Amino acid sequence: MNTLILGVGNLLLSDEAVGVRIVEALGREYRFAPGIELLDGGTAGMELLEAMASRDHIILVDAVRSGNPPGTVVTLKDEEIPTLFGRKISPHQLGLADVLSALHMTGESQKRPPWTGVDPNPPGPRTALPPVVVAAMGEATERILTLLVAVGAPATPLSEQEKAEQAWEGLWRNPI
Repeated sequence: MNTLILGVGNLLLSDEAVGVRIVEALGREYRFAPGIELLDGGTAGMELLEAMASRDHIILVDAVRSGNPPGTVVTLKDEEIPTLFGRKISPHQLGLADVLSALHMTGESQKRPPWTGVDPNPPGPRTALPPVVVAAMGEATERILTLLVAVGAPATPLSEQEKAEQAWEGLWRNPI
């Protein structure tokens, strides 16, 4: 199994960071089968080409503008995902659309990977996620876990002991 869970977003624009924050939480809370990679794609575009190439599956996680109230969780698949010239659903869509088009032209990617996200508030220069978006992260995480089960790669929740050990290792590698 060669699967990428790619979180994209700008950490300086609060709601726009939700994709990255969900992928970070997945890494803290779950154990994944070999071949499952979690990646913080930040605001990169074509720089993600190599990381996304030749994957069996890709799951995109991002702020998604679906026209619903802020905090609404959406999962788009196949033709539900607008094309490059369609309506823009994500501030990162242009870069990702370029990458997906390049991968499709070279035969290195599935048709259109599922795109799971949370409807954001209007962007603003703040780093904390607002409560309505934080509240939606659990549902978004569950949808991602369901997508993993569908491709035969279920994740296992970490025990409290494993979470504590992982946090300790993180502090050891990155002292304050």
